[in-house]
This record gives sequence, C-alpha cells and structure tokens, in this order.
Amino acid sequence: MARALVLTVIGTDQPGLVEALANLIAQHEGSWDESRMTRLAGHFAGVVQIHIHEDLAEGLIAALPSLADRGLSVNVVDSDWSLAVIDHRESLRLELVGQDRPGIVQEISRTLAALGVSMQELRTVIESAPMSGERLFRAEAELVPPASVGFEQIRTALEQLANDMMIDITLKTGK
Repeated sequence: MARALVLTVIGTDQPGLVEALANLIAQHEGSWDESRMTRLAGHFAGVVQIHIHEDLAEGLIAALPSLADRGLSVNVVDSDWSLAVIDHRESLRLELVGQDRPGIVQEISRTLAALGVSMQELRTVIESAPMSGERLFRAEAELVPPASVGFEQIRTALEQLANDMMIDITLKTGK
C-alpha cells in the first residue's frame, strides 16, 4: 500500500539541493508527484508531495535529516492518500495587480474564505511599475470553490473588493 507524504524543505540556496532531495527519495523508491519550489531572499524553499510504499516510508523519513549536511532542513507530514490527487479542471484562476500595500493577501484570503473557496496555489511577486517605478503587487492563484458557490458569486465578491482596494482582479475558469 502506498503512503503519501508532504515534505517542506528550506535552506540557503546553492546548486544541487533539488538533486540531493530527489536522490534520497529515489533511493527509497519514492515517487515525486507534485512540487512548488522557489528562491526567496537567498533561500531555497519548497514543498514536495511524494508517494512511497508503506514499508519504505519510515526509512526515508529517518534518512531525511541527512540532508542537513547539504544545508537543507526538511519537515514531513503524512497526507491522506485519497486527497493526494487534485482535479485542476474544476478550478478558477485569479490574477491580481495593484499598488503594493500591507494587507492585500489578508483581504483577498478573507473574502475567499468567507465564501468557502480554497486557495490551491498562490504565487506573489513585487515588481516595479513601468513608468513610475512604484512597487506593484502581482498575484496569481488557483482557486477551488465549493459546489454550492458559483463563479458569478465569487466574481462579484472579488470585484467589490477590487473596487474597495483600488486593485485590478481578473477571474477565469480553468487552470
């Protein structure tokens, strides 16, 4: 029987960190399913979902601290295997851009949570505005609404928030 694990990794960015993690997973016959990895403020940070045979999982978990030799800190969480595969076809895509200020993610996440919408993925970045050089906050998110909440209801709530916050929001169906 397979076991799903979610690994969070962080360390000072350097070449070979993904390789070291992938090698360790492969040595224990684990399969790399999904991941999100990035470089933030000079650090490598990532989240990896793997599946591994039940009999081999504890060996991998015991071996993960050896990655500290490469500068990686790893945390492991057991996941419900039945929830490990996500159908992205039913998701919505949110794009947001506006002048940077504190609280943008808080307001968006509050509005979505009030509707029962799950944020499946979130990517944010700060950019310089082309003409003024001011800080622009840009976000992209994959959203999964509950069956009881329709596209128009979500769009209306986000448009109201966009007007209140003076930001641009676009909501699309599909990933």
